[in-house]
Amino acid sequence: MKTFARVWIPDPEEVWKSAELLKDYKPGDKVLLLHLEEGKDLEYRLDPKTKELPHLRNPDILVGENDLTALSYLHEPAVLHNLRVRFIDSKLIYTYCGIVLVAINPYEQLPIYGEDIINAYSGQNMGDMDPHIFAVAEEAYKQMARDERNQSIIVSGESGAGKTVSAKYAMRYFATVSGSASEANVEEKVLASNPIMESIGNAKTTRNDNSSRFGKYIEIGFDKRYRIIGANMRTYLLEKSRVVFQAEEERNYHIFYQLCASANLPEFKMLRLGNANNFHYTKQGGSPVIEGVDDTKEMAHTRQACTLLGISESYQMGIFRILAGILHLGNVAFTSRDSDSCTIPPKHEPLSIFCDLMGVDYEEMCHWLCHRKLATTTETYIKPISKLQATNARDALAKHIYAKLFNWIVDHVNQALHSAVKQHSFIGVLDIYGFETFEINSFEQFCINYANEKLQQQFNMHVFKLEQEEYMKEQIPWTLIDFYDNQPCINLIESKLGILDLLDEECKMPKGTDDTWAQKLYNTHLNKCALFEKPRLSNKAFIIQHFADKVEYQCEGFLEKNKDTVFEEQIKVLKSSKFKMLPELFQDDEKAISPTSATSSGRTPLTRTPAKLTKGRPGQTAKEHKKTVGHQFRNSLHLLMETLNATTPHYVRCIKPNDFKFPFTFDEKRAVQQLRACGVLETIRISAAGFPSRWTYQEFFSRYRVLMKQKDVLSDRKQTCKNVLEKLIADKDKYQFGKTKIFFRAGQVAYLEKLRADKLRAACIRIQKTIRGWLLRKKYLRMRKAAIIVQRYVRGYQARCYAKFLRRTKAATIIQKYWRMYIVRRRYKIKRMATIVLQSYLRGYLARNRYHKMLREHKAVIIQKWVRGWLARTYYRRSMHAIIYLQCCFRRMMAKRELKKLKIEARSVERYKKLHIGMENKIMQLQRKVDEQNKDYKCLMEKLTNLEGIYTSETEKLRSDLERLQLSEEEAKIATGRVLSLQEEIAKLRKDLEQTQSEKKSIEERADRYKQETEQLVSNLKEENTLLKQEKEALNHLIVEQAKEMTETMEKKLVEETKQLELDLNDERLRYQNLLNEFSRLEERYDDLKEEMTLMVNVPKPGHKRTDSTHSSNESEYTFSSEIAETEDMPLRTEEPSEKKVPLDMSLFLKLQKRVTELEQEKQVMQDELDRKEEQVLRSKAKEEERPQIRGAELEYESLKRQELESENKKLKNELNELRKALSEKSAPEVTAPGAPAYRVLMEQLTSVSEELDVRKEEVLILRSQLVSQKEAIQPKNTMTDSTILLEDVQKMKDKGEIAQAYIGLKETNRLLESQLQSQKRSHENEAEALRGEIQSLKEENNRQQQLLAQNLQLPPEARIEASLQHEITRLTNENLDLMEQLEKQDKTVRKLKKQLKVFAKKIGELEVGQMENISPGQIIDEPIRPVNIPRKEKDFQGMLEYKKEDEQKLVKNLILELKPRGVAVNLIPGLPAYILFMCVRHADYLNDDQKVRSLLTSTINSIKKVLKKRGDDFETVSFWLSNTCRFLHCLKQYSGEEGFMKHNTSRQNEHCLTNFDLAEYRQVLSDLAIQIYQQLVRVLENILQPMIVSGMLEHETIQGVSGVKPTGLRKRTSSIADEGTYTLDSILRQLNSFHSVMCQHGMDPELIKQVVKQMFYIVGAITLNNLLLRKDMCSWSKGMQIRYNVSQLEEWLRDKNLMNSGAKETLEPLIQAAQLLQVKKKTDDDAEAICSMCSALTTAQIVKVLNLYTPVNEFEERVSVSFIRTIQMRLRDRKDSPQLLMDAKHIFPVTFPFNPSSLALETIQIPASLGLGFISRV
Repeated sequence: MKTFARVWIPDPEEVWKSAELLKDYKPGDKVLLLHLEEGKDLEYRLDPKTKELPHLRNPDILVGENDLTALSYLHEPAVLHNLRVRFIDSKLIYTYCGIVLVAINPYEQLPIYGEDIINAYSGQNMGDMDPHIFAVAEEAYKQMARDERNQSIIVSGESGAGKTVSAKYAMRYFATVSGSASEANVEEKVLASNPIMESIGNAKTTRNDNSSRFGKYIEIGFDKRYRIIGANMRTYLLEKSRVVFQAEEERNYHIFYQLCASANLPEFKMLRLGNANNFHYTKQGGSPVIEGVDDTKEMAHTRQACTLLGISESYQMGIFRILAGILHLGNVAFTSRDSDSCTIPPKHEPLSIFCDLMGVDYEEMCHWLCHRKLATTTETYIKPISKLQATNARDALAKHIYAKLFNWIVDHVNQALHSAVKQHSFIGVLDIYGFETFEINSFEQFCINYANEKLQQQFNMHVFKLEQEEYMKEQIPWTLIDFYDNQPCINLIESKLGILDLLDEECKMPKGTDDTWAQKLYNTHLNKCALFEKPRLSNKAFIIQHFADKVEYQCEGFLEKNKDTVFEEQIKVLKSSKFKMLPELFQDDEKAISPTSATSSGRTPLTRTPAKLTKGRPGQTAKEHKKTVGHQFRNSLHLLMETLNATTPHYVRCIKPNDFKFPFTFDEKRAVQQLRACGVLETIRISAAGFPSRWTYQEFFSRYRVLMKQKDVLSDRKQTCKNVLEKLIADKDKYQFGKTKIFFRAGQVAYLEKLRADKLRAACIRIQKTIRGWLLRKKYLRMRKAAIIVQRYVRGYQARCYAKFLRRTKAATIIQKYWRMYIVRRRYKIKRMATIVLQSYLRGYLARNRYHKMLREHKAVIIQKWVRGWLARTYYRRSMHAIIYLQCCFRRMMAKRELKKLKIEARSVERYKKLHIGMENKIMQLQRKVDEQNKDYKCLMEKLTNLEGIYTSETEKLRSDLERLQLSEEEAKIATGRVLSLQEEIAKLRKDLEQTQSEKKSIEERADRYKQETEQLVSNLKEENTLLKQEKEALNHLIVEQAKEMTETMEKKLVEETKQLELDLNDERLRYQNLLNEFSRLEERYDDLKEEMTLMVNVPKPGHKRTDSTHSSNESEYTFSSEIAETEDMPLRTEEPSEKKVPLDMSLFLKLQKRVTELEQEKQVMQDELDRKEEQVLRSKAKEEERPQIRGAELEYESLKRQELESENKKLKNELNELRKALSEKSAPEVTAPGAPAYRVLMEQLTSVSEELDVRKEEVLILRSQLVSQKEAIQPKNTMTDSTILLEDVQKMKDKGEIAQAYIGLKETNRLLESQLQSQKRSHENEAEALRGEIQSLKEENNRQQQLLAQNLQLPPEARIEASLQHEITRLTNENLDLMEQLEKQDKTVRKLKKQLKVFAKKIGELEVGQMENISPGQIIDEPIRPVNIPRKEKDFQGMLEYKKEDEQKLVKNLILELKPRGVAVNLIPGLPAYILFMCVRHADYLNDDQKVRSLLTSTINSIKKVLKKRGDDFETVSFWLSNTCRFLHCLKQYSGEEGFMKHNTSRQNEHCLTNFDLAEYRQVLSDLAIQIYQQLVRVLENILQPMIVSGMLEHETIQGVSGVKPTGLRKRTSSIADEGTYTLDSILRQLNSFHSVMCQHGMDPELIKQVVKQMFYIVGAITLNNLLLRKDMCSWSKGMQIRYNVSQLEEWLRDKNLMNSGAKETLEPLIQAAQLLQVKKKTDDDAEAICSMCSALTTAQIVKVLNLYTPVNEFEERVSVSFIRTIQMRLRDRKDSPQLLMDAKHIFPVTFPFNPSSLALETIQIPASLGLGFISRV
């Protein structure tokens, strides 16, 4: 060993610890200097005796391998480390170890057992997929079918290691993959046996909550087609002691706690149970409840499983009675009388309940529980027993009853699983206890370890045998490998005078004890057998050296457990029970078949072998009494070994990672103990002793090509490898060359990997050196270029700075020049300005003095003038002031009153403003009031002006009076009295004047104040109005925004709902197509069963044979044998239950049922109408037959009438065509509503047709009556009589018979008219009633709208808008539903009327034919008829094909059944069979022959189904008939006459439309058939592609040399090298090209081709991704590159075929993202964020799985850390996606068939003679 070598050293805590060598080891060194991973240095001393060096570590690239044998260094620490890395870091619980699957219990539910995982492992090679229990099961199933040899899966391990779960999943795999061969669903019964056996055989222990306390071997039987037909179960060593005793924290068997939990159920009242803590047998462990387990629900599951297995309710209640009796028996208490006797208290309740449940006598049972019978040769004694002995006897009885019940249940389970069909082979699943060692080991541990010794011996021999066969197969020399043989230990136990033999002998001794037996063991084996030892401090124990470890057994209890003593008297009491089921448990099992019998082929037949693990049964023969428990166990073990040796074994070793049941926690000590005990390390040791590493020559060359030079590479790979190995490894003993493989000894692969890594490292260093030099040179060139650019810019900058300096210097000189000039000029201007200013100031001063003098004189004159005027004005103002004051006082008073009114009005305005009601009106009123007040103000101003005028006139008058008084002063003096009166009058006038002036002043003040207040009020109101307008605008804006938001929300909701509806539509379409698939599967199954019944029954029973066609003449034209809604086949289809079917869509089923009912009703109505019409026709024909032959003149007259009827018939047909055109234009539901134009046209046309038909019938009746009367009146004469005489005779017909016939005709006409009038009256009354109902509904709607409007007005604006929108949505929804219902009704009405028209047209044609049949050809020739224009037939073909009814089967046979796509059909026009069939349908439609149309279409559909059933696995056949079915469907649409399908037709093609029949129902059936064919096509191409996908997309190296092959173990994987027979990507592309060319050649619709391609790519992507997720070796960086390259090639193929828009590329998105995930960086948080955003198409489980599986192929890659994976999980925890790991590879996208009209003209189609259709002719 050299420095830095990594080694493993022992450690007491971690078992093995990793270290690195710090110094080279030299021989003779006693100490190794090591550096631990913890960072410490250590001196490791070598063992001086052995001088063994520490184990070397494997390279990191080999850590985490799927197969432990792929490790280069095979030893215990390497195995332990590999398991820990896979379990802890990668969360992988399964690992291969050669032929052994190691399963570690995760103690957590993992999503790796679903049906998708089962499908992924089905059919795969064991080494191609990651280790899994399903892989082992698949290998066993495949070897059973391939080698015709029975298989066994041996599952072993400690309690709690997961043995039962592993066995359960293995059985589930067989049940899912193989299916059942009968209708009894045996696989479900096999799985249903698990809940029963777990409830009665499993219990909670300290190590496991669901520990199996017995061993079982289940044989699953298969028939010749390898389908499950039955099963058989054998059990071993039930732990009976658990029934009466449980250790701390343990429980009794689950069934007892389930019974106690369900005690409240009505049917369990009679058991008188209660809480589990009330019973001694269930409360000892102190842990009656298991966390997370509901015993009530488990009880329901147990009962359900019993029912499924055929155990009736009565037997179930019997089982529960016995179990409840055992619980009550445990509560029976004993009271000691003395030391040797005991008694039970009188009327003891537990014993009384026990006796009642068991149906036994209380006194008798009470007596024998306290006594026992001793028999001697002469007498029989009854002896009392002590309390301890009675308690032991009670417990023994309870154990014995439970053991018998356990066996009885196992027998009944085997009966339920037994099959009458002969078994061809079987697979056995052995679920048995592993090696056990405890502190105290007793008889149970001894038996368990004995069984494991036998199994280990068989395992060692099998491993050694496989190694020997491998070496011999490869023809390499080998030496005998020394492996541990445990035969001495087995001999010690089971040989003569062995431990079991001595134990049985001691049990026969009357006074034998455990001590005497121990002494016999010491005397016999101590110091004589190396594997037997005696403990130092004990004389009651012994030690056995087992293959796994030394185990010390305590002898106490061995004899008692081996004898399993039960008092016979107690058993007799139970046998005498009135309870019928109890004696059945103790019956002798004489009918048991010998378990050792075997067939000559080595197969053990499936038999109901009872379990032999229970102990001796009282009441049996003396010989049987001698069989002890050990003897029985040894016999059953020998039987098991015989069975296993006759089968091919597969091993599953379950490991318990820790004792605390912590999820994903690995305890190295416990794991090593179990690895040593289960034989995994022994397998490793055997493999390591030889050549553990094995490579094929091609794999070796591919992996180590880098170690070879070009000259070493030869064409012969084998010789190349030999030459290279001789150079690389000097010691030739380290390897051997086989025929196909190279064998290496341990460590050589690691050495080669080191050489390869060194070579790659040297190459990497060289590449790095070159790249770094190139990068540095590139950096230098960039720096040099940058420096030159910087220098250029710096020098330019300096030059620019110098030029700038020069410019600044020149500018400064110019500035100085101008500045100096400016200073001198400014100084001159200042001086000049100063002189001028002085002059101006002096001249101004003189002028101002002169001016002031003149101004003073002028002002003095003005002052005088103004003073005088002021005095006059002052006097006047005083007078005016007095008058105004008086006026103001009065006006103030009036203004106060007005102010009070205005305040009241203002308050009212405030109230209205608060209420916000009619604010705009109030504002208008206020504005009106302001206007009125302005008018009042103007009036007042006018009044004031008038008063001023009056005052002026009064003043003038007074002045005139004053002057007159002054003139008459003299006269006044005379009349003094008169003067006094005048003075008083003047005073009064003055007083009035002053009062008037004061009032005027007060009025003016009041007017001003009122004006101001009014203006203020108006301004306030305007402001409020502005605010209200703003609020209104804001509210309007808010409403608009809300409406906009609601509109956007509604649009978004509409878009989402549209998307959801599209998804729902696709889901509904998928469900419908799945339903069709299920229907076709059931139909095929029905046909298969019918064929099997035909084969089984030689002579078919009369009356039960069915033909292909199930038609009758009375069937509707819309019913046929292959319809889904056919009522005849429904019972047959519903009788076949299947749990795995696609669930039926009940809504669709109810719709179909409703449709069937409606069709039946319409059929009945039409049938009645048809019967009535036929009766009328028959009556008319009968009358015609009674009449004698008419003469020539009568024929002439009738022929004229017939011609008129023909012309009228043509007229009616034209009108009928117009009617069809009117009805076809139904773009809206209102078109066909009553009162609509089309409806009126329809009614008018029907009325006219009915009237014309009645008139013609009347004329025919009259003519016939006249002809009859003429015949009676005229004697028979020669037919060649002159025509004039005949005319005269006609004119003379006046007989009474003639009148009577005419009267009868008129009477029938009147009746017909009366019936028509009545029908029209009824129709009018119905229309009137409908209108009344519509009026009433409109009234109700109006009332409801008014109520809703009133409610909305009371709501706030936001709620009002929302309510109105909600109401509008509701109204539109209701209207939509009503319109849809109305549309459906009108469609029904139109279909009904069309049917009536067809019936009328058919009857008219029958009348015409009937009239033509009555005329002979000779009569027609001899008749003298007038000239008639005969239209000449066109020679152009009408695009129809005519065939006879009897040639229909021949047509179908030649055109469908015997037509081969690879033969005749290659040179045909694409879709020619479809065109021919449609042209035949057209001719049948032209003839108006509904039976022919129905028969042809039904025969076509059934024949296509027959062809697909016969050749359904041929892609060309399925593709051919898919394209033809679609073309036939398109033809039925294109020529249906519906306007939507006629848009692209030519006028000629429109003329070829169907005229008589509406084949919409048949179109639906053809669409369903096309869906079934499409699904079959997908299955066919999936079966073809599936073997290619994994090899071509994953395993094959498309880019050679990118990914190397890692070392593989014993489980050989499929080589990724392209050998002969392996598939590559080119194989897939060639197959895709083949598919595409075949579909194009068959003329398949382009849209349908796109859907097929999309489905193919989905299958490729899903299968590739699923395998990637299940294969750890494929998750690497290089494989990601390979996948991306392969996907790019597929995309290139899509581009070449112009299919990029088909959606196929999107289906590969998950695979693309998985490949990208393998290649991106996976270290930092940014990387995690990038991964989360990139992998949108992958689920969280898939992302985490890929990261966990990521495995470096080379040493330069790094593993993904656990912390990074947790970061990814944290970031993705909110993502809502499916928890499913794998994609559903079986998923089929819903298919649609877009309408694709053909431009091919039908009349131009020629029928090749190669088709053999000469019996049909073109029309």
